[in-house]
Amino acid sequence: MALKDTRDEIADEVSAILASDFQIKVVGTETVPHSADPAITFPNLDAKTQGAKLIDTCVLYIDIRRSTQLNLAHKPQTVAKLYSAFVRAMTRCARHHKGHVRGIIGDRVMVIFDRKDAFSNAVDCAISMNAVSKYIINKHFTRGEVECGIGIDAGKMLATKTGVRRKGVEQASYRNLVWLGRPANVASKLTDLANKAEESVSLPMVYAAFQPPFFGLGTPPTWKWKAFYPSQFVRQLSTDRASNRINHSDPTFQQMAILEQKLVTRPKTQPILMTETVWSGYKTANPRADSVVNGWFEEITGLEVPGYEGKVFSGDVIFTIFRE
Repeated sequence: MALKDTRDEIADEVSAILASDFQIKVVGTETVPHSADPAITFPNLDAKTQGAKLIDTCVLYIDIRRSTQLNLAHKPQTVAKLYSAFVRAMTRCARHHKGHVRGIIGDRVMVIFDRKDAFSNAVDCAISMNAVSKYIINKHFTRGEVECGIGIDAGKMLATKTGVRRKGVEQASYRNLVWLGRPANVASKLTDLANKAEESVSLPMVYAAFQPPFFGLGTPPTWKWKAFYPSQFVRQLSTDRASNRINHSDPTFQQMAILEQKLVTRPKTQPILMTETVWSGYKTANPRADSVVNGWFEEITGLEVPGYEGKVFSGDVIFTIFRE
């Protein structure tokens, strides 16, 4: 087939799928669908329809921290064994907590939960995964270098299929579902941010002292010190050409000093990060759980998560049975 013919076919198929009369038929579900679900279909260009399923769920991602360094520090065979052991172990944790693995890319595993008890199962699954990483997998690495990051969010997820049908050896490559929805995006970004050290920069700051108004009665008030970025402070200055002196715009200015100040650009995070929706749902379902009673998950401030503006809760929680 000539490239021109391929171009024309692509243009026709794209136009057909994006046309206003092409319908996505969505069916609600309480359980996590699989690739063989007949209600989830590839685009049918003749019928101008495509089937999808919508579920209110929790989405969990987990992967290994600093995988690049692990690849540099160990032989490829060792890293291959680590990845195999990690994915297998995390899949077992998911299955134990009634989760469904719906994506594996390298060392990253995606788990989705049935709507019933989704909050409880997702958080407990994260706790088990964290413990397995620390006390089962990591004990095989003497430098304690295997650490994981886990992110969880909740909300509506749409399961669908994209691409085209294939037969033969390529069939399996086209059977995976595509999961669409904010929870997957947020959970993935939380995973990227989990179990990371604090990042900060040192900035020079100008500390300026000002004399509050004093009318000669009693003891003069003490100076008030304020912090400014250097550029802010410089903009408050001007030159008196007559006296060739530099003056401050505020006549009560008395003195200044320059000091280094640490600015935290990203706070330290624990291995498990979750959105407020997940933590609230878990607390409601498990008010007497140790992690709730003891406050083992705490709100973390100063963490910027692209696409999410709510609170984030962070914790390094395990089930102690894995430590025995």
